[in-house]
Amino acid sequence: MGLISEVLLLPFAPVRGSGWVLRQVLNEAERIYYDPATVRAELARLEERLEAGEIDEDEFDRQEDELLDRLEIGMGGSSGTGEGTAR
Repeated sequence: MGLISEVLLLPFAPVRGSGWVLRQVLNEAERIYYDPATVRAELARLEERLEAGEIDEDEFDRQEDELLDRLEIGMGGSSGTGEGTAR
């Protein structure tokens, strides 16, 4: 019966494979998004934009807060609880 069910379900193999691929892509995207090295590089670029006058202080603060939240999550801390990384 296993062979017959595999043959009957064969048309659905691309759907099952697509789901796996989507999960892998999502996992990799999250890993890159929260990667501390990536976030630190974005913080450096943000500071350069402030110094060049491309953004104002308020925009810098807003984006910096978002990046610091990502950095905290990426380093294994939990946002807003006071627990997490040692400084």
